[in-house]
Amino acid sequence: MAEPDIYGYLDFRAFLRDWFASRKARDPRFSRRQFVRLAGKRSPGLLTDVMDGARQLSPPMVRAFAQAMELTAPQAAFFDALVRLDQAADTKERNEAWRRVSGSKAFREARPLEGASMEYLSCWWFPVVRELAHRPDFVADPAWIAERVRPQITVAQASKALQTLQTLGLLVVTEDGGLAPAEGVVTTPHEVQALGVVNYHRNMLRLAVDAIDAFPGRIRHLVAATVSVPEASLPEIKQALNEVQERILDLSDRFEGDAERVVQVHLVMFPLSDSAVEES
Repeated sequence: MAEPDIYGYLDFRAFLRDWFASRKARDPRFSRRQFVRLAGKRSPGLLTDVMDGARQLSPPMVRAFAQAMELTAPQAAFFDALVRLDQAADTKERNEAWRRVSGSKAFREARPLEGASMEYLSCWWFPVVRELAHRPDFVADPAWIAERVRPQITVAQASKALQTLQTLGLLVVTEDGGLAPAEGVVTTPHEVQALGVVNYHRNMLRLAVDAIDAFPGRIRHLVAATVSVPEASLPEIKQALNEVQERILDLSDRFEGDAERVVQVHLVMFPLSDSAVEES
């Protein structure tokens, strides 16, 4: 059984399970208790608890586990980043851990699509460029794109967007050497899916706030309602928002005429008070 490549993982527990299985295959006498001793620990069930998700790893334990697995310095640093990605207390820490993970050249080579999909969700202008490509006057030139995205982006940012969209198969090369939008879905690995979605919504909502002053009323529209509702009605309100989203997507597919402007439509619901009933 081949030793697993740590750079092919986003779940450190999955890597631990596969590493142990590989080690056991090479040496049937190797045990979880022996691994714990190599890590300088005494608890016989430590490795099992960590692999099963029943126990977290502290920074000293991360170093001890890396030593027991005889990881190189770069591998140990990547292992530490994976642990932090899993155990981060908030979005800021998870994003910092993701930057360390995705900053590894070995990871980008092992899982190029995962890194690209997270970039797509975390950089608000990537989906904008994708939609901009539907315009009949679209030019696959970073300078042309940078001048037309609002708020304006840099040429380097536009160039990176084009590169990533092609990697994901969302833009394809045409017969005349240009780029055109292609049907496709951005698939984000489940280990960072929630983080990517949070980044997407946070970035778009920030742009929505700036749009209040940046654009005239004829090309923006704001609606809001502050209401008090029973806790049990929240799923029904969410469903109503989902139906509005589906209606807008259907309309955008059926509009006649060429695409002329990229717009963002955001539907939100969030609490503005605590609940009269205890949260479960």
